[in-house]
Amino acid sequence: MTNTVSEVAAYEFTTLTAIPGVIEYKGARIQLLDLPGIVEGASGGRGRGRQVVSTAKTSDLIVMMLDATKSSEQRRLLEIELDAVGIRLNRTKPDVVFKQKAAGGVTINATVKLTKLDEKAIKTILAGYKIHNCDVMIREDITVDELIDVLIGTRKYVPCLYVFNKIDAISLEQVDKLARQDHSMVISCEVGLNLDQLVEKIWDSIGLVKVYTKKRGQHPDLKDPICMRKGATIEDVCLGIHRSLVPNFKYALVWVCLSQSPRNGKNIECALGKIIQIFASRSESRAESHRG
Repeated sequence: MTNTVSEVAAYEFTTLTAIPGVIEYKGARIQLLDLPGIVEGASGGRGRGRQVVSTAKTSDLIVMMLDATKSSEQRRLLEIELDAVGIRLNRTKPDVVFKQKAAGGVTINATVKLTKLDEKAIKTILAGYKIHNCDVMIREDITVDELIDVLIGTRKYVPCLYVFNKIDAISLEQVDKLARQDHSMVISCEVGLNLDQLVEKIWDSIGLVKVYTKKRGQHPDLKDPICMRKGATIEDVCLGIHRSLVPNFKYALVWVCLSQSPRNGKNIECALGKIIQIFASRSESRAESHRG
């Protein structure tokens, strides 16, 4: 997928160091790192595991390569090792606001009904971490582990794509079962099956969209897009074009399809298929963007 040579063989752990590569897709360049496999106990440093998982912790997406001919135990062991170093796969950060203060004791507010925790348990956990003065606002029904993750504050929430290789060596029934699992993809590197779909799945999992800049009176530049994450605002687009656009920003017009729908403000979310016209205080700083 990247035109980079990475050693392969019929035995495990052929990759001994990180092999970088770049995927060219939809005008964007996505860096892909082929990391050495990790073994049980990697979170404790076994088999240079800490070096591998520290790299995974800084990634935008983890593509977990699994052997379709083996049991689900391989996936469970990998998830345990990543969870042990603070990587939370395919989970979102708990909607909890935690703020320590100098005095005043513990104040707990919840906007939803808590079925897995009560106020006494929360205060016990806080005391265990020697936190006696803080404000806690809970906006979802969280568990004990999720509250601890918020208190520690170093957890990384990373999307993960489970890719099952060697599907040419199993039955169609097994392939269908694996393909129906959440966040999963089935491929065969040996026969080149589903590799193009894998790249598309990686793009969707990262959550990238493209922004095309347009000068006044000209067509959009479709050869050099700005890649933004889904949910990016017009302010993010301005920063992607040039940081001077933000202090000079006046307003933006947003069109949906062919109907003009002017909306002002830098915090408007830029969704797929919208045309965004940015106006700055200086006429030469005006830009038009189309997300496609």
